[in-house]
Amino acid sequence: MKISWYGQSCFKFSIKSNGGNKIVVFTDPFTKKVGLNPPRGNADIVTISHGHAEHGNVKSLSGNPFCVEGPGEYDVRGIFIKGIHSFHDDKKGKERGTNTIYVLDGEEMKVCHLGDFGQSELANDQLNQIGDVDVLMIPVGGTYTINGSEAVKIINQLEPQIVIPMHFKVSKLKTKLNTVDKFLEEIGTEKEVKEEVSIQRKDLTEGDMKVIVMKPA
Repeated sequence: MKISWYGQSCFKFSIKSNGGNKIVVFTDPFTKKVGLNPPRGNADIVTISHGHAEHGNVKSLSGNPFCVEGPGEYDVRGIFIKGIHSFHDDKKGKERGTNTIYVLDGEEMKVCHLGDFGQSELANDQLNQIGDVDVLMIPVGGTYTINGSEAVKIINQLEPQIVIPMHFKVSKLKTKLNTVDKFLEEIGTEKEVKEEVSIQRKDLTEGDMKVIVMKPA
C-alpha cells in the first residue's frame, strides 16, 4: 500500500485488491480556496468525511469514482470500507455537525481515517466498530478538530502501530491551524518525515508505535 498526503485530511491510497488490481482511494479532496494545490489524478473511490466544501472536491479528480459519503459498510472493487458516525465538535454536533470516520481494509491491513474528528474521546461503540488499527490518520491542528494533546488521548484509545498526523498548519494553507510541533511534543515519540509512505503487512510488527509526518504532495 502506498500513501501520499496533499494537506488537510486529503490522502491518496494505492491499494492492491484481492484480485491483484490497483485501486486508488482519495479521502476528503479539497478546493484551491484552502491555499493548497487540489489533488489530481485518477480515482476509483473517494471518501468524504463531512459536507463542508473543502472536503468534497471530487471534480478535481479524473475517472468515475465511487463516492462514499457517510456511515455504513461498502465493498467497492474488492476494498472493504466502513463508515462510522461521529461528531465534528465536542458538543454532539451542535457547533459543526457530524463527521464520518472511515476504516479501510486492504492488503491485510486496517487503516483508520478520522476525518475532521472533534470529540474529546471515542465512545465505546465507536471503538468497537473501529476495532484494531494498523495505520491511523488523525487531525492534530485544533480550531476545527481535536488538537495535539487531545489527539494523543485518542491514539491511546486505539493503540495503532503507525500514526500519521493530518489537518495541521503547512506552508500556504489559509486556514488558521496549529503546526504539528505541539502534537509531536505531546506524543513524545521519534518521528519519521516522508513524502510518500509504502507499507506492507510484513512491515507491521508488534513493538513501539511509529509516528510519520508527511510532506504535502
